[in-house]
Amino acid sequence: MKTHFKQVVTFLFIILSLGCSSEEMPTDPTTPPPVVVTPPPTTPTLPISTSVNYLALGDSYTIGQSVCETCRFPEQLKATLKAIYPTSAFSLKVIAKTGWTTSNLINAINTENPDPKYDLVTLLIGVNNQYQGRDFSIYEKEFPELIAKAVALAKGDRKNVIVVSIPDYAYTPFGTIQMQGQGERISSEINKYNTFAENYCISNNIVFVSITDITRKGLEIPSLVAADGLHPSESAYNLFVERMLPKVKIALQE
Repeated sequence: MKTHFKQVVTFLFIILSLGCSSEEMPTDPTTPPPVVVTPPPTTPTLPISTSVNYLALGDSYTIGQSVCETCRFPEQLKATLKAIYPTSAFSLKVIAKTGWTTSNLINAINTENPDPKYDLVTLLIGVNNQYQGRDFSIYEKEFPELIAKAVALAKGDRKNVIVVSIPDYAYTPFGTIQMQGQGERISSEINKYNTFAENYCISNNIVFVSITDITRKGLEIPSLVAADGLHPSESAYNLFVERMLPKVKIALQE
């Protein structure tokens, strides 16, 4: 009798144990594991020179037409670099003017004849060649000349030269109102200029940063356009700097 009683108790204990275990199992065995979000790769911040000279070459997009002096992208880039590298001193020289074509910029560089002392040189040029209807062959000839000048001014080091793509003004109030019906042509021609510049840079180991897609949100996001309805705003230039920064850091750290 005792043996039979022990067997019954053992059996009941096993049943209760199985019941408890089943309650601890997840109710939905098909529930997927939690998603692990991998942060985007970042450029590590390494020490750079204690003194950095920056030269910005271009046109209205570099001089910052219709925005404050500290709002234009070269000034924003300088301020950002100061925050990242607080122990380094940064100087900025701008050779740019509204309306300048590649020919104007070449003449200005020749006239000013700056010292070849720059640790960073940015180049953004070509929209006025397109806007003024100049023959594309002029850009094909003069863009390489400007690259050669930029490299020479960057102490002969091509890794310290960064070319920025031409913004697309078709996606601005000016582009849609003043240039009514010409948006497709404008964008197509700017693509032609940017493709030539990018291919040339790739072939010659020059960094090329495309920001054109940012400016093509100008109608969708009006805050990306300055008060004149044509040029990029401070916010747009901030996005330019974010896009450029990883390449700039690499150039300065190597």
